[in-house]
Amino acid sequence: MDGQASGSMRRGLPSEVAAARLREEGPNALPGARSRSPLRIVRDVLREPMLLLLLAAGGIYLLLGDLHEALILLAFAGLTVVIAIVQEARTERAIDSLRDLSMPQALVIRDGHRQRIPSREVVRGDLMVVGEGERVAADGWVIEGSGLQADESLLTGESVPVAKPPLEGEPAAQPPRPGGEDLPYLFAGTLAVRGAGTVEVAATGLHSEIGRIGQSLVSLETEVPHLTLQTKRLVRWLAVLGLGVSVLAILLYGLLRGGWLEAFLSGIAIAMSLLPEELPVVLTLFMTMGAFRMAQRRVLARRGSAIETLGAATVLCTDKTGTLTQNRMAIAELRLPDGSVQRLDGENDTLGPTFAKLAALGISACLEEPFDPMEQAFHALDDEFPERELKLRKRNGWHLRRQYPLSSQLLAMANVWTNGTTSDGIVAAKGAPEAIAQLCGMTDDDRATLEADAAQMACKGLRVLGIAEARWQGGSLPDHQSGFAFTFRGLVGLADPIRASVPPAVTQLQEAGIRLVMITGDYPATARAIARQAGIVEGDVLSGDEIARLDDAELVRRVGSVAVFARVMPDQKLRIVRALKAMGEVVAMTGDGVNDAPSLKAAHIGIAMGQRGTDVAREASSVVLLDDDFGSIVTAVRLGRRIYDNLRKAVGFIFAVHIPIGGLAIFPLLAGWPLILGPVHIALLEMVIDPVCSLAFEAEPEEPDVMRRPPRAPESPLISRSLLGWSLMQGFLVLAALLLLSGWANHGAIPADAARTTSFAGLIVAVLALVLANRSFRSLAPGGKVEHNLPLAIIMGLVVGVFSAVFLSPTVASLLGFSVLQPVGMQAVGITALFLGGALLLAKLRFGRVLTN
Repeated sequence: MDGQASGSMRRGLPSEVAAARLREEGPNALPGARSRSPLRIVRDVLREPMLLLLLAAGGIYLLLGDLHEALILLAFAGLTVVIAIVQEARTERAIDSLRDLSMPQALVIRDGHRQRIPSREVVRGDLMVVGEGERVAADGWVIEGSGLQADESLLTGESVPVAKPPLEGEPAAQPPRPGGEDLPYLFAGTLAVRGAGTVEVAATGLHSEIGRIGQSLVSLETEVPHLTLQTKRLVRWLAVLGLGVSVLAILLYGLLRGGWLEAFLSGIAIAMSLLPEELPVVLTLFMTMGAFRMAQRRVLARRGSAIETLGAATVLCTDKTGTLTQNRMAIAELRLPDGSVQRLDGENDTLGPTFAKLAALGISACLEEPFDPMEQAFHALDDEFPERELKLRKRNGWHLRRQYPLSSQLLAMANVWTNGTTSDGIVAAKGAPEAIAQLCGMTDDDRATLEADAAQMACKGLRVLGIAEARWQGGSLPDHQSGFAFTFRGLVGLADPIRASVPPAVTQLQEAGIRLVMITGDYPATARAIARQAGIVEGDVLSGDEIARLDDAELVRRVGSVAVFARVMPDQKLRIVRALKAMGEVVAMTGDGVNDAPSLKAAHIGIAMGQRGTDVAREASSVVLLDDDFGSIVTAVRLGRRIYDNLRKAVGFIFAVHIPIGGLAIFPLLAGWPLILGPVHIALLEMVIDPVCSLAFEAEPEEPDVMRRPPRAPESPLISRSLLGWSLMQGFLVLAALLLLSGWANHGAIPADAARTTSFAGLIVAVLALVLANRSFRSLAPGGKVEHNLPLAIIMGLVVGVFSAVFLSPTVASLLGFSVLQPVGMQAVGITALFLGGALLLAKLRFGRVLTN
């Protein structure tokens, strides 16, 4: 122990020593991460190719005088910067939340006097007094204690309190890890649920267990989603291609026709026709709208890209306590000595008299105002069956006479109840089955029967306690509870109940091809039982001790066959997530405690519980389940897959639609026709294309097999070969039809301005045909079904209204360099529309079954 403290145990540290140590070792707090300044964040974001493309496109529109389009694109650029700054602030708040977990005040002994000080002023060597219901301010050895128990679920994930007996002899060189029973060591951030004790502080701040978790959280970087990286590369290459074609067109026009000013304007039109500026806009809006839709279903997406990533998840690592279970203890089974059993599974609305007596004894052996979750579970029985009056204090004359607390020598406690009207007294005891057997003086045969019953209950995932009863007829009370003649009355099994939404959600996720893995600090038998109740597919069980003996390469080889990881420490959770990622899995991780924070942040997507979860877990995660409903994960996966499907539809449409637009901008240069498309016409087309891409496709209903197909491969391209082939087929089919229409118009009896009008009207009709063809991967194929899409209906109506004015109003048409669309032109456009509808339908029959690959 620390020299200063051990020299005078009762007086604690002198104030001057504590002050000096505070200056030397720093406060008992977690320092914030080294944060970037807002200007540094903006500078880093401005280097992103996607943002540069947005700024470049906005600049082009600004130079062309299209202020509306320019402002929209520049607004998206500003939104990207704001999101980056907000994300940086959230990361800092995760560390701030860790810092706030300690109590604002701690009770210490200094200079022989008890005094309350801010917890950040606690130093190594302080004597810290901890009482029932208090949050522990620092790590340390328990040097004095009376029935002290602590809830370490914040660090271990397990809701069952563990005993903290006083230290015997000298402390070990290294402090123990959280989660063990009868360890004389308390950890910062944990909760004392029973008893009291004095702790000699051994570690504060970054040196504490919670401090080490904070350090690992600072060092972890959130991965950039694969889709974002793909989109950046795609946009970069298409931008280079578009600019290259634009330069070539300028040279061709200037050399063949000699008008370099016209060539420059034509080059701008071609660049605009080929510039894929819709892609970053579509990606941003899809994720934003997806986050909005999820929020309506009580799921908060802290990063929009997380929605799409969750849709691609191949493995879901889930914590047990508070995630699969309710993080509260409940009485699940009562068992009498004769083997009779009553299950309390919510379906039984009565409690038999013999079982009621067993339950009443269990309650009588508890504190009257308990912090211990197991004792709270006993008290809850009285609320569930009020007609039985299970609490003795509800009956006339009964009151608590004496308590015999739990000790490390005997894991049982007893309460003596007396009735003021008589001299009769009841002594109720509860504790570990072996301790109750010892109190009752059982024979070897009776003890073997008890142990067999307890083992059978433990295999169901239950925490088993024995109940015994004795009588006291007055006189002096014995010094120890073993002085009573106890009789064994039965066993009580407690469980952390499975959430009702878990089994159906697990089934749906597994049907969607997502492998579920449970990671818990509980024992293997209990963990396997809970996994079985949840419906998790059977697999190997790997314990924390076994993980500790494996190097990283061996762990990667093992994790593929493991369904349950038991007795796992926080740093091992991180190793498991990293091993799964090394296998090429897309890893989602759920959790709610401080111990889950590093693995939540290291996973491709972290999912935290919103109500029971700690601030640290929420801030380290990408998705928060606001109602703590595990079933909401299914909603998020379904929506993630729908978003990715609709994004592919939108991208396929973007690829297809730019082919006829680019073709109509380039071909007149080669054929000697008058130019069909100028910059203003491209901008007009974008008024159709942009809302269709960003709103109409986003609102498309999900594909019918969205939760029956396996997750896509992690490295699968956004544009698969089948989708690229479908887009090219559509684009060149439409281009061929429009060139035929333009050729007829330019070589017929229609004037030049009427030919341009007819060609542009055909292009508008072709764009709408492409929209309908790309609405679904399977619609218009056998068995396909086109569902309602309100945004699309509104956009289509607006397009018809606007372009009716463009083609039928002489004033509007002249402003855009068009003439009124002639009847013969309308007929030609109508024939083109019918041809395209039939041709695209036949093409969908061929491609509709393979586009989801």
